[in-house]
Amino acid sequence: MDANTYAYEMEAPVTQPPRRVVSLVPSVTESLFDLNLGDRLVGITDYCVHPADKVAALPRIGGTKNPDVERIIALKPDLVIANREENHREHVLVLQAAGIPVWVTFPRTVLDAINLLWNIMHVFDEPAMVPRVRLIEQTYDWVLRLAESRARPCRVFVPIWLDPLMTFNADTYCHDLLRVCGGSNVFARRDRLYPLEADLGQSEPYASDDPRAASRDTRYPRVTLDEVIAAQPDMILLPSEPYPFTQDHIPLFAGLDIPAAHHYQIHVVDGSLLTWHGTRLAYALDTLPALLCPDNNP
Repeated sequence: MDANTYAYEMEAPVTQPPRRVVSLVPSVTESLFDLNLGDRLVGITDYCVHPADKVAALPRIGGTKNPDVERIIALKPDLVIANREENHREHVLVLQAAGIPVWVTFPRTVLDAINLLWNIMHVFDEPAMVPRVRLIEQTYDWVLRLAESRARPCRVFVPIWLDPLMTFNADTYCHDLLRVCGGSNVFARRDRLYPLEADLGQSEPYASDDPRAASRDTRYPRVTLDEVIAAQPDMILLPSEPYPFTQDHIPLFAGLDIPAAHHYQIHVVDGSLLTWHGTRLAYALDTLPALLCPDNNP
């Protein structure tokens, strides 16, 4: 199979506005409702929880990683919306082999996310929410200008898993969202190394030409608490997903010799604000700048 079969495409592989859609991406499911397109959905994942009152009655087709492909095919969608990061390649290929168009999205910057919203409205031929997306775009411009006006961005550490402790580097949507909102990801240049022992500094990593390192995702490094101390973050954000960080996890980081601990800047936040693209970006742009750049807010 050609590697490009699973390529990220900003344009949907359909020639007519789709009427029967299966969404394998929770943030896209929410966005379709926000863009006046929720009535096109005929199937969603178990993790599609927003908007709660509107997704309750929709058929569920399993998780993002383990969808019931046969049930999706039986629903006879004219478009399935997937995400290269959230969904497995083999499921996409099975659906495509069954003759079902699959739109594989993969926004890795805030601008990518905004452009995806514009493209959704274009593909579905539904302009009703153009003012809403335009407002998100204008808010993005304003927030970015505020962030760029700061003499020094807030240095931030965001763990996304606990055991092992994991974070993300510059090649991710989360990183770009922090940048736009006035933060600087302290592990922006930290690639994930293989094997696990190498990522934790306990062995040499595989060479770049080693087959065991080929096609590995290096965007989510596993880090140690010693590395967090060395990075000296001004702030730590503990997201509620994908790992469910809570207030109970604050003491683990509050005892570290870092500015975030010294100045009580360790916060539990709604993880969807950091990891969900789509229309949820509007909430992120309203919430995160006030947290990261309090001096820029009235």
